[in-house]
Amino acid sequence: MRLAVTLLVVIAIAAIIGTVLKQNEPYSNYVIQFGQFWFDFFEVLGLYDVYHSAWFLLILLFLLISTSLCIYRNSPIMLRELRSFRENTTEKSLRNFEHQAEYASAYPAEEAQQRLLQFFTLRGFRFKTQTQTDGSVLMAGKAGSYQRLGYIFTHVAIVVICIGGLIDGNVPFKAQELLGYKKVETLDIPESEVPQESRMGVSNLSFRANLTLPEGASGNVALMRMRDGYLVQELPFRIALKQFRIEHYATGQPKSFESDLVIIDPELKAPIEHTIRVNHPLIYKGIAIYQSGFQDGGSKLNLDAWGLFNTNPKPLELTGNVLKSLTLGEGADALKVEFDDFRLFNILNLSKDGKGKPHNVGPSIVFKVRDTQGQAREYVSYMNPLTLDDRLYFVSGMRGMQQDEYKYLRIPADEDYSVQGFMRLRATMFNPAMYDEIAKRFSSNALSDHAGDLALRSKFEGSVKQLLEAYGSGGYTRIATLIEKSVPEAEREKAAQAYLKIIAGATYEAYNLSREQAGLKPVVADEATGIFLQDSLNAMSDLYFYGAPFYLHMTNFEQRQASGLQLTRSPGKVLVYSGSILLVLGIFSMIYIRERRMWLLLKSNTNQIVFAMFSNRKTRDFDMQFGEYRAQIQRLLSASE
Repeated sequence: MRLAVTLLVVIAIAAIIGTVLKQNEPYSNYVIQFGQFWFDFFEVLGLYDVYHSAWFLLILLFLLISTSLCIYRNSPIMLRELRSFRENTTEKSLRNFEHQAEYASAYPAEEAQQRLLQFFTLRGFRFKTQTQTDGSVLMAGKAGSYQRLGYIFTHVAIVVICIGGLIDGNVPFKAQELLGYKKVETLDIPESEVPQESRMGVSNLSFRANLTLPEGASGNVALMRMRDGYLVQELPFRIALKQFRIEHYATGQPKSFESDLVIIDPELKAPIEHTIRVNHPLIYKGIAIYQSGFQDGGSKLNLDAWGLFNTNPKPLELTGNVLKSLTLGEGADALKVEFDDFRLFNILNLSKDGKGKPHNVGPSIVFKVRDTQGQAREYVSYMNPLTLDDRLYFVSGMRGMQQDEYKYLRIPADEDYSVQGFMRLRATMFNPAMYDEIAKRFSSNALSDHAGDLALRSKFEGSVKQLLEAYGSGGYTRIATLIEKSVPEAEREKAAQAYLKIIAGATYEAYNLSREQAGLKPVVADEATGIFLQDSLNAMSDLYFYGAPFYLHMTNFEQRQASGLQLTRSPGKVLVYSGSILLVLGIFSMIYIRERRMWLLLKSNTNQIVFAMFSNRKTRDFDMQFGEYRAQIQRLLSASE
């Protein structure tokens, strides 16, 4: 009993863990959440798939066997006690009870017996009379005997729940895996190339799998996530997604979503069309199809690819699709762009103190840039400029590993709310052929009072060009290196301020030069222009840490959505639910139903009556009830009654 209770406690704790800790997530998610040490520790314990872990199933099996033996051994005794009135109890036994009394009846034996039988009936006792060998009459009554059914119900419930858990515990797969017939597939390969040893047939007794369907597509297989890989679950029918719909709140948060499905089965005369939504599944052939989520289904993207370190002020126009890739560059410099996701809505809180109201900032794309060595960085780029610190920026985040936080590049929007102004300036600032012209224009304005001093102008222009070359080859980091190498430590702060002032002035000339080349009017050196140019200098310096030689800006899109479906076959679920109901009934029966037995012995040839009561649970309430019954019987047998 102690071992069984301990195991039940272990199962309860495991159930709590399985509820709190999201099960069957990709292992990379757990590594990010817990770190490598705790990930390995929890993996050994099998906490990422508690209900299918070997130790959990072994506990269920042990409880099933031990509880079944307990039922087999004790149920006949319980049922026999349930039917028994113990009408053969002797006078000696009655007098040994703790709760017993003796009366002298004022009525004849026959009338006294009728009065006492009526007492049994009015108090809700079932009774049976037995004439003993000496002529005495024993009236044996009982109430609450069905409390013993609570014991049987409780134990049967445990057996039923364990059977249900084992049925849904992937036991057939674990047995086949142990024998070497099945194995978990860990390679990211097309479904059609998954070998038979990693596929489960349509006769699989129990499974929980996922299927993602883009609009207009269909499928007859689903993927079961298993440890660090997956299994392919074949379905006895084909599912097609006719249309996916989603409604949003005013903030952009999803409000509801639903899918129009078509079930195609050769056994059907006509396909079944049905709409599912969250918590309203379709059940067909014992398989429940749930609406579990949604994602992009291959949206078409129109992009501008801006080179970040070339001198071309115009972008390369590209077309891509989510879940597909394209290659930029050739040979060892080739980079593969993998489009992972398109998000129509992004709900962000951009307030300075973080206390503002989150709002939708518009579409974004998530993609990876992978080199020829297989190394990749992940990026997220927003289509529209975001308001940060009361200014507009085009924002793109980068991270080297999935567990890292994004590091953001802020590109200031120009007066047309475009990225073009920055990109024209970048092309000019990174073009050495433009440095002479920039230096001449800057020196003409900066040294207007020394127009005739050609030597001074030449020296100043040389300094400007040197700073432009340094900035154009490494941003502020290269300027800092230049100062450390050429300026004494005591003068570095003063030199840095002077250099930054020169770069800012040269940037103004470069910006106007870039506008002239684009056929635009020059800008006035006002506060707004100064802020834009300073933000541009900061962004150009950050380009060297961006990790990619290009910036992708989405200009248009054609959204195609996909519905996330969860397919479950769970025959053990009915048993678990039934067992749970039976368990509740059994526990309530044992707690709230009190078995009570009462005997009244009419001794032959005398007017003496022996009264005794017994309960399997000695409580203060029972003591009080015995006192009440004793007094009532006393009055019932007295002459005045």
